Amino acid sequence: MAWYNDEHRHSGIGYHTPSSVHHGQAGTVREARAEVLAAAYTRNPERFVRKHPEPPALPEPAWINQPPAQETSTEHQTPSKIS
Repeated sequence: MAWYNDEHRHSGIGYHTPSSVHHGQAGTVREARAEVLAAAYTRNPERFVRKHPEPPALPEPAWINQPPAQETSTEHQTPSKIS
């Protein structure tokens, strides 16, 4: 199970590990990949015939049972005591 969550990169989540996505590290990993791809393009632009290379997009959140949104209104808050 550790290999699947911590080492294996899944195509459905932008070639990240489930652990890196879950722990919020996917954005940092994607930025590092973008830097490496930009450097590769600068060194050898002829290798990239269609366009400038980009890492896959970050996955959108997916829920089985999405928790309710946090309430931001003050209508359900307990009023403070006025003395």
